Amino acid sequence: MSDHLEERISVETMTPTQIVGELDKYIVGQRDAKKAVAIAIRNRVRRQRVEDAFLQEEIYPKNIVMIGPTGCGKTEIARRLARLSGAPFVKVEATKYTEVGYVGRDVESMIRDLVSGAVNLVKKEFQATVEEQARKNTEERILDALLPGSGNKTQSNPSSGGIGDLSDFARNLQRSFEQMTGQGASSSESQSAANAESTPAQNTSSSEGNGPEDAEKKARVRELMRQKLQAGEFDDKEIEIEVSSQSSPMVQVLSGPNMEEMDMQLQNMLGDIMPKKSKRRKVSVEDARKILFNEELEKLVDPEKVQSEAVRRTEQLGIVFIDEIDKVCGKNTGGSPDVSREGVQRDLLPIVEGATVNTRHGPVKTDHILFVAAGAFHATRPSDLIPELQGRFPIRVELEKLTEKDFLQILTGPENSLTRQAQALLATEDVELSFSDDGLEEIASVAFRVNDQTENIGARRLHTIMEHLLEEVSFQAPDIENKKVVVDRAFVQDRLQSIVENRDLSQYIL
Repeated sequence: MSDHLEERISVETMTPTQIVGELDKYIVGQRDAKKAVAIAIRNRVRRQRVEDAFLQEEIYPKNIVMIGPTGCGKTEIARRLARLSGAPFVKVEATKYTEVGYVGRDVESMIRDLVSGAVNLVKKEFQATVEEQARKNTEERILDALLPGSGNKTQSNPSSGGIGDLSDFARNLQRSFEQMTGQGASSSESQSAANAESTPAQNTSSSEGNGPEDAEKKARVRELMRQKLQAGEFDDKEIEIEVSSQSSPMVQVLSGPNMEEMDMQLQNMLGDIMPKKSKRRKVSVEDARKILFNEELEKLVDPEKVQSEAVRRTEQLGIVFIDEIDKVCGKNTGGSPDVSREGVQRDLLPIVEGATVNTRHGPVKTDHILFVAAGAFHATRPSDLIPELQGRFPIRVELEKLTEKDFLQILTGPENSLTRQAQALLATEDVELSFSDDGLEEIASVAFRVNDQTENIGARRLHTIMEHLLEEVSFQAPDIENKKVVVDRAFVQDRLQSIVENRDLSQYIL
């Protein structure tokens, strides 16, 4: 069972405090927002435990609006929450949608994207449970190709398998067989090995009916081959394998938001009609192992069960993060709704309220999907959304502007901090990168000042600063003589001070 599935199961027993603690590992500050999403996840667990089926169905999620500047952690909170809970998650930008009837994506496509992501998520989890069996099946198929006619799945085509350089292979195999059985090869056996170069499949096939003793010998040889295969001795050998493929003549033949569903249904229908074909390929054993392993995984996982579980999980656990919601709100000044604003809101309303969306994996009900909207709301306010949509986002959380202290904690606190990432990258070049306390303080100070004096892009400012700060070190890393680099206050000031002091220059570089 995958770690992802284990995380999903464990979160069902976590308290809101523990959920916030997990989010703290990756996101600095923003406790109010973390509390809101932790309660939302905990309420899902509570709803599942309600014994009254009617009441359980009537308990709807409390959708959330996050208000705050870019880079303060809105998207990361939702993404980390989805990973923690193992829930299907999709992030969309509200500005990509237009009112039905106009060119652009219709809002129902976000649910189709969500269920497609859920299918991939569930398929990976199901495949993790059958990986061992898939490896065994893959091994047997490779052995069948190496020794045509020796296994249960024999190759009827004499030229269908076998490894290259058969003369050496036959002699080596004969010697190994003699060592394993403790007896020398008879003249007929030696001749058989010599003939393997010309007619390997026919030779193996002709000896199939020589009684149980012959079958036992073949089983021993196959086991020896298995050991060599597992040891990687045949990885460079070339074999011919049969792989399945399905022709797909349909490539988005219809366009436009209103045609998306028709195109989806047409492709599904033709996909069912078109038969799967198989073709033969010559590849190395190493490549064959990858190809056949993926094919065996597909065979062992029931697609109907995957689809059913994916739809269930989408409906009960799905999270849709709608970014830039502030860009589609605002008072309408014209005589008709703006197609990029109020029209989008009105199309979004039934999806958030609860509707049934047709997808390629079946109908999906949106009643219990959690919607998290976010926006900076510099020029507008949440109250500028249409009243009906406001009512569907009852929880509003304002995220705080990042302070200099927050920047310092972001550099060192999270498990995936930028300093750890930089150290790991340069370590591959044997460069030991270290950050002094005063160096980290200076980086945080520079980030805060540049955000304050130019455009406030939140924690993303640290990415641009770190890249510029370590640019020369990264460039010289393979050739640098001194493999130890210390980033202290002087180091930071030397590389950034002139840029920071020039406000116009910092706008373009940092």
